[in-house]
Amino acid sequence: MSKVLVTGGAGFIGSNLVDKLVAAGDQVTVVDDLSMGLITNLSKNRQVSFYQKSITNHDFMKKLLLQENFDYIYLLAAVASVADSIARPYETHQINQEANIYILEVIRKYHLRIKKLLFSSSAAIYGSNPELPKNENSTVDPLTPYAIDKFSTERFVIDFGKLYGIPTVAVRFFNVYGPRQNPKSPYSGVLSLISQAILHHSAFTLFGSGEQTRDFVFIEDVVQALLLLTKKSDLKYEVFNVGSGKHVSLLQVIKVYEKISGFKLKTNIRDERQGDIKHSYADITKLLAVGYKPKYSISSGLKLYWESLQN
Repeated sequence: MSKVLVTGGAGFIGSNLVDKLVAAGDQVTVVDDLSMGLITNLSKNRQVSFYQKSITNHDFMKKLLLQENFDYIYLLAAVASVADSIARPYETHQINQEANIYILEVIRKYHLRIKKLLFSSSAAIYGSNPELPKNENSTVDPLTPYAIDKFSTERFVIDFGKLYGIPTVAVRFFNVYGPRQNPKSPYSGVLSLISQAILHHSAFTLFGSGEQTRDFVFIEDVVQALLLLTKKSDLKYEVFNVGSGKHVSLLQVIKVYEKISGFKLKTNIRDERQGDIKHSYADITKLLAVGYKPKYSISSGLKLYWESLQN
């Protein structure tokens, strides 16, 4: 049994990870301010301790870290909205960078013996770099406060870890989808928005031709990667893309989803948005080399997602 901290653990990715940790017999502590996460995402289980707190609450975080002596720490809490980071750059910086650095500083200062700390970064750091597929050594071009914070925190986590002997890794998520994705989020994933449109027979707004491609990766594959890089390997001081390694256009996704759901999606077509990236997908060679095996195609993943929405 391990003691595990998951920040942002009531959110989409976090709560799916918590389920797997609980199933493995771990004692899990979740810190989430519920600005995006939902308490209903967490099972009422004695193995889960929940605190509705912001990770920017330094006194609380310090006390928790010193009291619990965690084996594993997953830093998933973030304001994931690019638009939000543009509107409130300093406020989102406090959450997306500052709070994470403070956690590292407590670990360093008090010589906490953790087995692994994982930070969740984003494919947004690649920006408008046209190189495809994106690999971990591709040029980064973070274009927004969100992407800047993700990249700089990623570097901090890796190099701070090296400098002070704290075992750290970082992951760059591509387009994650699946059960518990919050459609009410103003920055919800496009698949979540398509799902809601089909579910409620409402119109979906398609920006541009629909030919833009993305690397959609199912949540179960993402959790597999997180556990592989923390509990199932001794890897440290490295960054990994987490995606499916495949790219699919929005038009293809809509076609597959219509087939699975049996409904025709109503679309409102608008001009493509300025700054939207046309094509993006991950080179996952590095992750495959350490034993990652993505199991879900866009069809099998969407089928499970659609079934979860029916319930």
